[in-house]
Amino acid sequence: MRSTLFSMALLWLCASAAWAERVTVFAASSLTSVLGEIAAEFETETGHEVTLSVAGSAALARQILSGAPADIFLSANPDWMDAVKGETVPGTRRELLGNRLVLIAPAPSDPVPLTADALTARLVDGPLAMALFEAVPAGQYGKAALEHLGLWTTLAPKVAQTDNVRAALALVALGEAHLGIVYATDAQADPRVTTVATFDPESHPPIRYPVAALTDRPVTHAFLDHLTASRAIFERHGFEVLP
Repeated sequence: MRSTLFSMALLWLCASAAWAERVTVFAASSLTSVLGEIAAEFETETGHEVTLSVAGSAALARQILSGAPADIFLSANPDWMDAVKGETVPGTRRELLGNRLVLIAPAPSDPVPLTADALTARLVDGPLAMALFEAVPAGQYGKAALEHLGLWTTLAPKVAQTDNVRAALALVALGEAHLGIVYATDAQADPRVTTVATFDPESHPPIRYPVAALTDRPVTHAFLDHLTASRAIFERHGFEVLP
């Protein structure tokens, strides 16, 4: 009897292993924390495996165009999703999330007015950390906001560019940059920084995170549906979930 039960259990494990699949998700680095939680929940519920590859949206888009194997792309900017349109599965693209742009400083710090005098005073001995402002969405939004405020010409020489927004966050968290421009969700994710100002949403293009499938597999569609159903997790991490 015991031998029979053992054999049945072994057969069940083998069948489960054969059924389980892997879904590879390319996602903007600002989604690192929240997608880690959502992926773990999906794995527990379905038995499938999720591989997350997080980086700047521009770098991920270029990898996709070069043939990198991925099932889903979650960009922090609609333009980079447009760039890979030919690689996406028709009908799967959706606008999933929104975010806000903030100015951060090492914690604790007092609020900082978004004026030339206040910002240059804080940057006398240290840089302003930003993601690459010609390619990475967070950097592009940041540059647009500073241009809108008439501050870009003054502050540009003080900018320390990073490969992605999480790297900019790390510079401020480690005290290597006195200020940084990141998403509100990034600031919420690291207790070593504090938000000292929030940029007016009208000062930059709307921050939108589109998602689309790159492969037409059942496990891909299952994870897309799981993302859509994860409103509570996204909102807990500070994201706006779009209709």
